[in-house]
Amino acid sequence: MNNKTYSRRSFLKALGLGTAAAAAPAMVSCATGEKETTTAQLQEPPVGKMTYRTNPKTGDKISLLGYGMMRLPTLEGSSAREEQEAEIDQEMVNRQVDYAIKHGVNYFDTSPAYCRGRSEHATGIALARHKRDEFFIATKLSNFAPETHSREASIEMFQNSLKELQVDYIDYMLLHSIGGGEDAMAEFEERYITNGILDYLVEQREKGIIKNLGFSYHGDIAIFDHALKMQDEGKIKWDFVQIELNYLDWKYANEINDSNTDAEYLYAELVKRNLPAVIMEPLLGGRLANLPEPLAAKLLRRDPEHSVASWAFRYAGTFPGVLTVLSGMTRMEHLKENLSTYCPLKPLTDEEMRFLESVASEYVSYNIIPCNDCKYCMPCPYGINIPAIFVHYNKCLTEGNVPREVGQPDYREARRAFLIGYDRSVPKLRQADHCIGCGQCEPHCPQRIRIPQELHRISRYVEALKRDHDEQLRQTVPALPDDE
Repeated sequence: MNNKTYSRRSFLKALGLGTAAAAAPAMVSCATGEKETTTAQLQEPPVGKMTYRTNPKTGDKISLLGYGMMRLPTLEGSSAREEQEAEIDQEMVNRQVDYAIKHGVNYFDTSPAYCRGRSEHATGIALARHKRDEFFIATKLSNFAPETHSREASIEMFQNSLKELQVDYIDYMLLHSIGGGEDAMAEFEERYITNGILDYLVEQREKGIIKNLGFSYHGDIAIFDHALKMQDEGKIKWDFVQIELNYLDWKYANEINDSNTDAEYLYAELVKRNLPAVIMEPLLGGRLANLPEPLAAKLLRRDPEHSVASWAFRYAGTFPGVLTVLSGMTRMEHLKENLSTYCPLKPLTDEEMRFLESVASEYVSYNIIPCNDCKYCMPCPYGINIPAIFVHYNKCLTEGNVPREVGQPDYREARRAFLIGYDRSVPKLRQADHCIGCGQCEPHCPQRIRIPQELHRISRYVEALKRDHDEQLRQTVPALPDDE
């Protein structure tokens, strides 16, 4: 198999499966965005089988699956992270939270910034219907905007979190996304140190209003090292740290984006200090659930009964220093599949870990734009839907629908899939050709993507596709694995 377009029948045949074996998930279509359901998603996960990890600091028994409340369902059937103006389906949130708790999930992670500021409120309503000792709530001081940097504004944000969540204390409180921004150290100092807000949070921990205090990390490694050095020097005692960890970021985070740090280093530093690791992005914003077809085929041949995504969740959960693995689950089938993976967890063997490392090595060669669809770059002042553009491009790249030459096999089919899918995924007035290069988005990207540069490249590629311009096609698409 190579990076070319496959029909559904050809793909199943390449896996060694007949069309009747459609329990294996197909790749998300560039044109439709639809995805099949796996056998694991259709099965009811067992009750009473959740894998738990013990917080060495407090003795808390934490479910290995943590519920990330950043992609809550809307009445329109979409994610509140994608359709930011759509009304959250509170009844569905309640049902899914009830189902999660029934199956052993007890860690719920939210933020004042999630779902356009609506996540904490919806989470609070759902959890208030349960006994307080049935769940642990994690939220963040998301004081990104300059107007929230002051001590007064940050304290107001913290107090509002208690109100929205309908609780008297926060189990796991985080400084949100340290290491981001153009001048990460200056921003860290301004958001948490010079305003005295970190001292305030420590005081709240001493009063019992915060049970555990930590931080989530993105970006500049100097900030991560600085925060841990603060503990080494006795200036602060962290109780846990949230990091990005998956089988691609373990060794290749820096190769994907030279501003990122390999999870192997981050995890090792936490283990040295006996700090529990909370894991975000186990699927890299869904990319590890939608692998390039040749790589998905490898995983499915080894385990046809489970999804490609389940490999990534098992990988993250196998590390003993991991306290919980967060997943943003919009639909009930997402929740059921992840529960099936962790009820109980079947840790990966050493051989399976090496197998995934080989898959990661191949994945890197696809030169995918490292967008996790976090939407921190949004809204664009000129209306461009930045994440949707990158998601569509990556999806088509992994499916072989980003042709580099007019004369290559299946050029017309791939060209049509890319252009039609682009117009369906992104309205014309929100496409890449409207980017003026203002750069307001770039400082907010945790993955440090050169957003205007990538948008301009995609815009040139789309124009080349429309005009069948052979030379420009080759200039605007990175080398693919079968070109090297």
